[in-house]
Amino acid sequence: MKIFEDVLPQQFHVKSIGDTKRKVNDIILDSRKIKTGDVFVAIKGYAMDGHDFIEKAIISGAAYVVLETHPTDEQLSRWKEKGVTVVQVKNSRESLAEMAIRFYDQPSHQLKLIGVTGTNGKTTTATMLYDLYQKLGYKVGLISTIENKIHNEIVSASLTTPDAISLTKLLADMVEANCDIVFMEVSSHAIHQKRLYGQKFSGGIFTNISRDHLDYHNSFKEYIDVKKQFFDLLDNDAFALVNVDDRHGNYMVQNTKATSYTYSLRTLVDYKTKVLANNLEGLQLNINGSEVYAMFTGLFNAYNVTAAYATAEILGEDKAELLQALSAVRPAEGRFDIIRGEKKPIYAIVDYAHTPDALKNILTSVRSLMSTGKLITVVGCGGNRDKGKRPLMAAIAAQLSESVIFTSDNPRDEDPFDILMEMESGVSSADENKIVIIENRKQAIKTAVQLASENDVIVVAGKGHEKYQEIKGKKIPFDDKLILKALLL
Repeated sequence: MKIFEDVLPQQFHVKSIGDTKRKVNDIILDSRKIKTGDVFVAIKGYAMDGHDFIEKAIISGAAYVVLETHPTDEQLSRWKEKGVTVVQVKNSRESLAEMAIRFYDQPSHQLKLIGVTGTNGKTTTATMLYDLYQKLGYKVGLISTIENKIHNEIVSASLTTPDAISLTKLLADMVEANCDIVFMEVSSHAIHQKRLYGQKFSGGIFTNISRDHLDYHNSFKEYIDVKKQFFDLLDNDAFALVNVDDRHGNYMVQNTKATSYTYSLRTLVDYKTKVLANNLEGLQLNINGSEVYAMFTGLFNAYNVTAAYATAEILGEDKAELLQALSAVRPAEGRFDIIRGEKKPIYAIVDYAHTPDALKNILTSVRSLMSTGKLITVVGCGGNRDKGKRPLMAAIAAQLSESVIFTSDNPRDEDPFDILMEMESGVSSADENKIVIIENRKQAIKTAVQLASENDVIVVAGKGHEKYQEIKGKKIPFDDKLILKALLL
């Protein structure tokens, strides 16, 4: 990664190496790309340690080395002879983030940065707020799983939350574009890996939490505690908005210095929502006595709409303008993304649901909206990820659907058939006759459409907005929605 390449004097760069995750590179920076005068920041990763590459970096011309582990006397002597300046720090990740923030003149202090964290609903809520604030007349930034946006300009996104340097550069670009406010998804990986270190947030939103990323975190408790750290870092001039219908909502703000607000569909809180109507065309809601129509479906989206409304009101928006703008906001791509069949009188829904809780939410919501017809679910599980959720997701799909097709998701380095067998192990004997296994995802979707008849609903879960399948280190073009459109429209 060539950081600061075109702006720092004397070809001064900052590079880091070692931040890896399950054989998929987060920030892998080849020490052979080091140029004379560069700073090399050694980061301890999960598969590699940047300290092992210091010698190569120095040979390549690094003039400064930031590290955590104290070098030997022999190493120090050798590096000194080469004129290298060595800086030992307690945490290389934090130091790298601080360097970026100082260089880019603290961009998060120059705009309102709002973070959205939780297991499900981050993308929908952040994107909804981005669209809402655009309709309210603001210049807005978005940092999300689907894409990053600087006002109307789309910037590619490879991670839910970028690395510390990329994030700071992106925020600086947003300041340069005169953005007023930025909505950002905050992942547990980003919190844990200090990618957010030193950034100033004007507010934080907690959607919900359920099993996810247990291949990365040691336990569900650790996963919860990492999410909580985001709210612990908020300043006393920020706000924290939490969903208290999730039993961990109040825990998130237990130690925050921010002003706390709550939202719920069940109990009287700061922002209480009542669902007046819920169908495949949208939601009719009453939020704190004000009615609003939203082009979103399902109870889980009622929470997301409430979070967006509450955030805007907390930030001082006019209620009448807010309600009008909110009713015009459309769902994010791949989030309860509905296709109304023309060749066949059926509905197909593409959704990113890739956790047990998310899958249960969407299937339960669809079932509640169906008066006739059957529910057909197409679902798989990703490779090199939490294996424990595979039988759980399979069981949920089988329990809540009339027909289920297990298929390949992003198998990555695993054998797709092995993943499917692990999924099948979660299906009860009572539900076995509902299951069909078709490894080829395109054929699985075609089969679902062939099985469907009038008033049936097909849910294709797991990939949502993704336009690829990740197989053996390669991203092969693949788009669930495009395939469904070709079959139904």
